[in-house]
Amino acid sequence: MKIRLEGGLAFVEVTLTHKGRSLSLQNVILDTGSAATLFSADEVAKVGVVPEPQDPIRRVLGVGGSEFVFSKQIEKLVLGEMELAAFPIQVGAMDYGFPLQGLLGMDFFLQSKAVIDLGTLEIRLR
Repeated sequence: MKIRLEGGLAFVEVTLTHKGRSLSLQNVILDTGSAATLFSADEVAKVGVVPEPQDPIRRVLGVGGSEFVFSKQIEKLVLGEMELAAFPIQVGAMDYGFPLQGLLGMDFFLQSKAVIDLGTLEIRLR
């Protein structure tokens, strides 16, 4: 899977599936500084990922400040040849001042055992 550099940030395209409905997101940042994977509430609502009473709500902190998110387990998350089933995500407003659909966090990289090759600008399985 190729990594796209824009403004010094590494972007990839991911596809998430929830309750049989899939959504491709092109503007997802590789964020090894984020413990969890986070997606824009506006984007994932398109496939029915919306807050429900049983979903945990928590406050997350980052360089840009803090925000409240809800947690949801989706059917699968796909990045190139890597596919993780029953993957937990965080969902929030993600109002960071530029068009961003998500952050692919360390939870994804650790679970998939992905290799980020900055020399070739690719992510692949080990």
